Amino acid sequence: MSKKNIQILSGTEAAALAAKLCKVEVVAAYPITPQSKIPEKLSKYVEKGELKAEFVLVESEHSALGVCISASLAGARAFTATCANGLLYMSEQVHWAAGSRVPVVMCVANRGVGAPWTILNDQQDTISQRDAGWIQLYCRNNQEILDTVIQAFIIAEELFVPIMVCFDGFVLSHTNMPVEVPDSDDIASIIPPYKPVLDITDSKHIVNINPVTFSTPRPSANGEIQPSYMGLRKRLNEALILALTTIPRVDALFEKKFNRTTGGLLWEYMVEDAEVILLSMGSLTSEAEVAADALRQNNIKAGVIGVRCYRPFPGEAIRKSLQHADYVAVFEKDISYGHEGALCSDIKSALYGTSSQPQIMGFIAGIGGKDVKARELQQATMDLIDGRITESPVWINLTV
Repeated sequence: MSKKNIQILSGTEAAALAAKLCKVEVVAAYPITPQSKIPEKLSKYVEKGELKAEFVLVESEHSALGVCISASLAGARAFTATCANGLLYMSEQVHWAAGSRVPVVMCVANRGVGAPWTILNDQQDTISQRDAGWIQLYCRNNQEILDTVIQAFIIAEELFVPIMVCFDGFVLSHTNMPVEVPDSDDIASIIPPYKPVLDITDSKHIVNINPVTFSTPRPSANGEIQPSYMGLRKRLNEALILALTTIPRVDALFEKKFNRTTGGLLWEYMVEDAEVILLSMGSLTSEAEVAADALRQNNIKAGVIGVRCYRPFPGEAIRKSLQHADYVAVFEKDISYGHEGALCSDIKSALYGTSSQPQIMGFIAGIGGKDVKARELQQATMDLIDGRITESPVWINLTV
């Protein structure tokens, strides 16, 4: 690797720079706080001639993803970004992208969903789209934003599955951090040119993209048996399951090339002997590490697990990491209304029927940008251990 290039970047700048390094060919742009700086930065790259890409201004988020789907089908590497109600507005296209098996990469600067309006952070927007057929990767810091976007293009184009790279709005998107930027030639050496499954630009071989599909397999015009609607859904699910081995492999390739890792499926911190696990996603994981250090000082064997890959859900990796835990405190910035946090439910599901049966408690934190401090995570964990709380979920630092 060439000499280290350290730059001070915000999360949005890191995301845009990563897209540039991956030589995206089509960028669809529609502004929404706090992701707007991503297309703004990319537009400057295009204007200066630093990025040879088609920069498409659209009238809505729905159209933004529609442009990316079309571009990807035509053989171009496509990228966009959004968040909050913008992500919800493109929801139809989110499902369409997954069903079309286009390897679009989309950054989501996580933000609370209206109504009422908030521009501040939680993860309700992407969690609400967890069943749309996209891979979802969550980042702890700005270095991981840059590295994850790069890895996302490799993973998406190998599996033909779209990927959301998720990072906390304002907490990361507008916070400046030192980021080690790889050399563009090094990036090119690990990202092959994008090759679509079909060349729809070939006028001699006209194809019909996403026609009406029936419930039973039927022959095409050439007599080839085509999968049913349910069969196509099974194939998409199989591709996401395959991602559970692809993501760690790509991370290992990245580590070999650049001597750093983003964790693959999970981040782990002092879990080897941990009896108490603080588990979370995104930047909240960093606060959990500080809380775990404080608990260790009080002779409590605490560790941290950060879920980097939320979809597909890394159940086997979770089971392995939690096999010796007595308590699991799940901290998350979302709520599955009428139940509990979505991540907490998935953790319980992963451990169901196994020999590992720790006491699991869900904590809702940071909704709508509510500040979350390490000492509050520490206290919540102590309350769990000491038996002061018995019902999930618990709302942290809530002042009604």
